[in-house]
Amino acid sequence: MSENTVAAISTPLGTGGISVIRISGDAAISIADKCFRAFSGTKLCDLNGYEALYGEIYDQSGVIDDCVALVFKAPKSYTGENVVEISTHGGVLVTKKALRAIFDCGATPAMAGEFTKRAFLNGKLDLLKAESVIGIINAKNESALKINRKARNGGLSKDIDGICEKMLETAASIAAYSDFPDEDIENLNIENFSSLITECESKINKLIENFDNGKAILEGIDCAIVGKPNVGKSTIMNLFSRSEKSIVTDIAGTTRDIIENTVNVNGITLNLADTAGIRNTEDTVEKAGVQRAIQRQNDAQMVLAVFDNSSPLDSDDKKVLCSLDRERSIVVLNKSDLKCKLDKSVFDGFLTVQISAKYENGIEDLAEKIKTVALKNPLSENDTLLITERQRETAVRAQKALKEAKEALFAGVTVDAVGVCLDDAISALLELTGKKVTEEVCNQIFERFCIGK
Repeated sequence: MSENTVAAISTPLGTGGISVIRISGDAAISIADKCFRAFSGTKLCDLNGYEALYGEIYDQSGVIDDCVALVFKAPKSYTGENVVEISTHGGVLVTKKALRAIFDCGATPAMAGEFTKRAFLNGKLDLLKAESVIGIINAKNESALKINRKARNGGLSKDIDGICEKMLETAASIAAYSDFPDEDIENLNIENFSSLITECESKINKLIENFDNGKAILEGIDCAIVGKPNVGKSTIMNLFSRSEKSIVTDIAGTTRDIIENTVNVNGITLNLADTAGIRNTEDTVEKAGVQRAIQRQNDAQMVLAVFDNSSPLDSDDKKVLCSLDRERSIVVLNKSDLKCKLDKSVFDGFLTVQISAKYENGIEDLAEKIKTVALKNPLSENDTLLITERQRETAVRAQKALKEAKEALFAGVTVDAVGVCLDDAISALLELTGKKVTEEVCNQIFERFCIGK
């Protein structure tokens, strides 16, 4: 346990029903007893864990507010330490005065993520579960929440621990083979070692391959809506936004700058950008908008390329079409309510959908196409996902070490060398779960948390 006792406001600072101040550390209960008195006269130190008292918090000038003090006793608390949570009325002034009273009684200000860091250091969470906490807080959609909840409940930790145990078993077998090379011991042979390493490698490969899919769900995809003027880009933007984010008129060149919004489409978070219509123009302002549109298209992870179904392709359309990357583009043929005058054969090889943005026809089909592009390798209900770049980086190091182990195995080098490669892979996975992690890495992780969590 940490030597100092810390405190912080754990709810958003502002006007609301309640504010919660969390105190954690050996002296949490005694500190709270110095600035809280129950109407019943009972002291917090006399309570068992998971009990609360109603009373008031005060400082040297008098009573600050009525409040409820909830006591958790070590090790049965979030941090594994003694914890007191004081709930006051929600409000900036009252909450700050209550926190200051707690500091005056001996607590020190908590750093960003310090409560969760203490939970990790005290063995209440491994590093994967700890990282999922910030993921739950920042979840942008139901899928992201589900992924992080699964990690918080130990799904990812269980998978990584299983791979690690298999590696340790393999390393032990290789060590035995090295010590007794002339003994005919069952399963101690190159073929079995290779099979075990391949099994571990396959599981890590799947985690790495699924990372981009998971990232798309967790962080969202940068998606640009492009096309020449008046094909319906802004109407599509407004449909997904469910609001008038973009101005829609019959006048070509209405959108001259990039309009942005974050929307949820079939569980996928899209960071949408409605861009200026791409065409040749002498208007200085519109020309700048076109250049920005082209740059946003080049930077986007997904592109919705919109064409007017009721008009033949012109030179501006062809310019847009020639600039598209088939892997990350969806061709949207808008105005399907009007007679088709397009030669659709020019879109062969592209993922294509017909819609009428005006009448909202085909939008569900477009949403499915978006999901198809976003999740190139569909995830199953049982898949666990790496959820941070740190996790992916450590998994890649383990993957590289296992590859080197297999190469060494069949290169005729001593099995000791294979064992060294396996040790590197095991070390990477131990860092992944936090069983073997540097203080620097630990600090970097928890610095991303808010103060109070």
